[in-house]
Amino acid sequence: MKLISNLFIPLLVLVVILYGAKKKINVYDSFVDGAKEGLPMVLNMFPPLLAMIFGINIFTNSGLINEVFTFLKPLFLLIHVPLEILPIAVMRPLSGSFGLALLNDMFTTYGADNYLSIMASIIQGSSDTTLYIITLYFGTIGIKKIKYALWAGLLADLATVILSLIIVPLFF
Repeated sequence: MKLISNLFIPLLVLVVILYGAKKKINVYDSFVDGAKEGLPMVLNMFPPLLAMIFGINIFTNSGLINEVFTFLKPLFLLIHVPLEILPIAVMRPLSGSFGLALLNDMFTTYGADNYLSIMASIIQGSSDTTLYIITLYFGTIGIKKIKYALWAGLLADLATVILSLIIVPLFF
């Protein structure tokens, strides 16, 4: 299996080159032209991506999230929301990688078959990186009016958390 994995991309490139040769297309020039066309897109993507990464780092390193959780802890305990899933529920809309790292930590701490790990997995798998998508994609193509897309995405993420809180206890 590892041999197949290691050979897949080189074989795919070879197939593209052979197909181009068969159709009498200069594959190298086509590749260079495509790279030239892609460079402005990358340059358009960089500022929104940099702003998002900067904002996430400020948010996570400031300790603000811990203060918010401390403030809301009595409310969450009152409505029987496990405090352990809150970091994933909050960070998943910001960053998929960070949410995945939190999920991995939860697996390490509680095990993969634990009630909390299952709930966190459902949140991770059912929600989306809403702020990442809006920042990167909308920022890249210049969409400025994001209010409704932002609310729709965040409400969908919230619905994921609420439904996981309802459904997981029913089945696990």
